[in-house]
Amino acid sequence: MPESIPHQNSKLGWLKEFQQPHPLMIAGPCSAETEEQVLAIAHQLKETETSIFRAGIWKPRTRPGSFEGVGAVGLPWLQRARSETGLKMAVEVANKAHVEEALKADIDVLWIGARSTVSPFIVQEIADALAGTDKVVLVKNPVNPDLSLWLGAVERLQKANINNLGVIHRGFSTYLKTKYRNNPEWQLAIDFQSHFPDLPLILDPSHMGGRRDLIFDLSQTGLDLNYDGLMIETHTDPDNAWSDAAQQITPAKFKQLIAELRVRSIDVDAKDFKIKIHTLRKQIDAIDSQILSNLGSRMKIADEIGRLKNDNNVAILQMERWNEILERMKLAGNSQSLSEKFITELFKAIHQESIEHQHTIIKNKP
Repeated sequence: MPESIPHQNSKLGWLKEFQQPHPLMIAGPCSAETEEQVLAIAHQLKETETSIFRAGIWKPRTRPGSFEGVGAVGLPWLQRARSETGLKMAVEVANKAHVEEALKADIDVLWIGARSTVSPFIVQEIADALAGTDKVVLVKNPVNPDLSLWLGAVERLQKANINNLGVIHRGFSTYLKTKYRNNPEWQLAIDFQSHFPDLPLILDPSHMGGRRDLIFDLSQTGLDLNYDGLMIETHTDPDNAWSDAAQQITPAKFKQLIAELRVRSIDVDAKDFKIKIHTLRKQIDAIDSQILSNLGSRMKIADEIGRLKNDNNVAILQMERWNEILERMKLAGNSQSLSEKFITELFKAIHQESIEHQHTIIKNKP
């Protein structure tokens, strides 16, 4: 990670206290397995740009029978790791008892996992247990792509007078098969930032990708989008990790990954750059306006189709016609270097709006 371009962090609060010229680095094993394992990883990460050591003590697993963490017995291991390395310690908490144990052990950073964020009841219990704490509390996005749940979790913590907050983007579950364990849905994280622009946003490429070979590209994308930090799972023997083995990397690989990442400037003073980017943005603005104008014209035609269908007692949805449009647009999109996924999602949205227009026409016309 080049030191010539310092990370330009405009966020308020606890993150600035780290006073570091690079994005926040959180690293450590998916699970704390033994005291020896925790100490070995922590000492190796001490020699990197890591500021916070993460380790799962309580592991919420999808199905029973999997390793669910060593529990509170692992907290003294983290205390010793902090004492020996100076790294701050972070654990996941999923209920009141976890919070009480973590606070008793003076853990520096607590995070609420995706399976917990999805439940307002669980978040409220955690918020009540943490009320007024000055600990850093990070909130992972919910498992499903529901922005309101993510926003609501943060709002519950704020109402409990918890001020040192941040969020972790780890991607979202989807029934569609993709190369990612959890689909990024970058726009949803961007939408979150529009509601809470001052909250630090951290990317978890390990859970997002689910494979170690995807971590670098996801991390670089996060930095290109000006994320404030990364949470990356590291293990001295990843292939034999007790949980999530496929998505962990060694501390040495982590150090190499950090060195190869590029932090880009938010803005520059160069006059030539500003003139060129202003011109290009104006071109985009003009095209966006034209797109909206064209969509408006398309919907007016959809209204006419709705009237015609109503007059002839024809159903709104014509699957054969819809499939024909979609396949034709996929081919056309390919010739414009547009992905099939993008074209599909775009025209599904246009088709849905068209259906709603026709439904309104039929509903309101006698």
